[in-house]
Amino acid sequence: MPTYDYRCKACEHAFEEFQMMSDPVLRKCPECGKLKLERLIGTGAGFLFKGSGYYVTDYRSKGYEDAKKADAPSSDSSKSSSSDAKSTKSDSSSSKKKPSKSDD
Repeated sequence: MPTYDYRCKACEHAFEEFQMMSDPVLRKCPECGKLKLERLIGTGAGFLFKGSGYYVTDYRSKGYEDAKKADAPSSDSSKSSSSDAKSTKSDSSSSKKKPSKSDD
């Protein structure tokens, strides 16, 4: 059951109401008693699955797992080549040393 936001046009009272979707829209303000209540359009809330069996990996197909295994070696080699390039850059920068002042 969703939670709906309401606001009174007369007294500006705002509140939330937990209702079934089939329930009629509220019209009477609980604060001032006038029939100036409007239901607001909200952003909604996300789904919250409770219980066992609601994991992302439960819904993955066999084809997904096969493709993941096939892609694994190619992604590892690209990672190692990029890390080699980084280490080469750091080695070249560390080899350039400033002369010390004690040599004067």
